[in-house]
Amino acid sequence: MGRWEPDARGRLQQAALELYSERGFEPTTVAQIAERAGLTERTFFRYFADKREVLFAGAGELQELLVSTLAESRGSGSPLAAVGEALEEAAGSMEQRRVYSRQRQAVIAANVELRERELIKLASLASALAATLRDRGVKEPEATLAAEAGVAVFRVAFDTWTSGPDQPDLAELIRESFVALRAVTAS
Repeated sequence: MGRWEPDARGRLQQAALELYSERGFEPTTVAQIAERAGLTERTFFRYFADKREVLFAGAGELQELLVSTLAESRGSGSPLAAVGEALEEAAGSMEQRRVYSRQRQAVIAANVELRERELIKLASLASALAATLRDRGVKEPEATLAAEAGVAVFRVAFDTWTSGPDQPDLAELIRESFVALRAVTAS
């Protein structure tokens, strides 16, 4: 090992993404990721439970951001509008990670196991948003419907946002997706 360098977690994430993109997810090992990052396997496991978690480590922070934003929102609009506002606010913090997000999505799309993990994380996000809406006094089934619809809108917008560099910013895509959802439900 060479001289100590900062941001071991970030270096591991970058090394993993590069290797997954070059070789594929399945054949890439933790040892290869650690080596590419200039770290040990032991260091890898200080930050991540397994090689899948490298791709999903930010999901918890996104969920915390969305839940806290929704909880603090004082909007008097509908539950779905409150979820939309929280999603738009979170989108701003994601904008600087567009290239990384695009690469990450390509790796996930190429692997069934990773797509399943992504769906589990999105389901967890919807549950957390629904719980937050219930804490705000929204009754069922409105709380769950607003949360699930919001996550569906986020997923559509995120997929579009990561599909190419010429896409609008994520917040704009979220707004456009909500407009499309309203059009679909009105017809």
